[in-house]
Amino acid sequence: MSATDAWASAADIAGAVAAGESALAIVEAALARIAARDRVLNSFTAVLPDRARARGRAIDAARAEGRPVGGLAGVPFAVKNLFDVAGLPTLAGSKINRERPAATRDATLIERLEAAGAVLVGALNMGEYAYDFTGENVHDGPSRNPHDPSRMTGGSSGGSGAAVAGGLVPLALGSDTNGSIRVPSSLCGIFGLKPTYGRLSRTGTFPFVASLDHVGPFTRTVSDLALAYDVMQGHDGADPVSADRPVEPTAPLLARGTEGLRIGIAGGYFRERTFPEALTALDRVAAALGATREIDIPEAERARSAAYVITATEGAALHLDRIRTRARDFDPAVRDRLIAGAMVPAAFVVQAQKFRRWYRARVLELFDAVDAILAPATPCPAPAIGQQTFVLDGVDLPVRPNLGIHTQPISFIGLPVVAVPVPLAPLPIGIQIIAAPWREDVALRIAHALEKMRVVAAPRPAI
Repeated sequence: MSATDAWASAADIAGAVAAGESALAIVEAALARIAARDRVLNSFTAVLPDRARARGRAIDAARAEGRPVGGLAGVPFAVKNLFDVAGLPTLAGSKINRERPAATRDATLIERLEAAGAVLVGALNMGEYAYDFTGENVHDGPSRNPHDPSRMTGGSSGGSGAAVAGGLVPLALGSDTNGSIRVPSSLCGIFGLKPTYGRLSRTGTFPFVASLDHVGPFTRTVSDLALAYDVMQGHDGADPVSADRPVEPTAPLLARGTEGLRIGIAGGYFRERTFPEALTALDRVAAALGATREIDIPEAERARSAAYVITATEGAALHLDRIRTRARDFDPAVRDRLIAGAMVPAAFVVQAQKFRRWYRARVLELFDAVDAILAPATPCPAPAIGQQTFVLDGVDLPVRPNLGIHTQPISFIGLPVVAVPVPLAPLPIGIQIIAAPWREDVALRIAHALEKMRVVAAPRPAI
């Protein structure tokens, strides 16, 4: 496969560039795909052709002079538009932020990817202020699922999911507060990594809920996920929660597979609130791994409720001045939830935070018995764009909040998760591989083993 092909992996592209293929030609191919396909997918809010071409030329010149070009040389990537990109206002999916001055420098993770040779090609559509699970943006229009453009990508990193699943770029960055990496990964049928809270720098990103915000990559292969994660690791003193840990490479560990790993399956709450497709995918993954032990994650439903309280109140505090002065410029669904968050009694917040400490301790105890836990990423495959409700356990529920029903109890305590796509017909659906803090390597090893067994894969859509 040529490195200019839409489905070339990041690893293949970097290898081809190191061997002499033109980074500029790869960039031009990516720009052409975006121009042709994004009219349907609506994944980009800004494309940066001049910047990308200049980077491609610089990489070609460096290689010609015998200078190192980096482990991601020539790999096109794009970022959710809450990442600062020099020269662009940081939209965070909103109307109000369009009036902000342009960013003067790139977010830390963009700098780290480009230091490894990757090439930024643009910024991606997202739910307003990241308060969304659908990928529907009232200002820029919905991002559309490459497997069926009438269906949701999931959110809030919907443009990231669409761009990677649709073959526009092999790598994208998103954020995950309550599930905004894992939900689009599931609905779009790609791999996503929500690392341990504090593992990857958030410097240069627009916040949503500081005590829950994570950032991470989307790719179409596990190897690419590990490569991108590895080059983005490292302490950042400008992010107050950045972990002061050394870089711990995961890509060299993938070949170890599942040897010696104990894998459990989340039961109870995580099996009760699902469509049949989610259970089919979970059982298929569990069977391939030989996992039979059911794990009860205690009080998961209460954890989701506490996550809602913290999300609503912290989000409201961040946006309160904007709500007071620019209420009509918000997505009404976002505005109303923020207003509700501003009215939550302080006693509820205190209780939610106390419960959070208790719940984290109880869940961490589970990793004495297992190394990873499998759970659905979403309760269903991608709903239709505009769909307001679905039926879970015989109850008619709103789609928007309940797409994150299985992700919120995990992000709430900052655990690392790899979302893997199970290619069911007609639509894929994702499974979470949940590991103990700082053990991204465990989740990635399991994902890689499943990929080698062809149990999980990013299916190519017929766009």
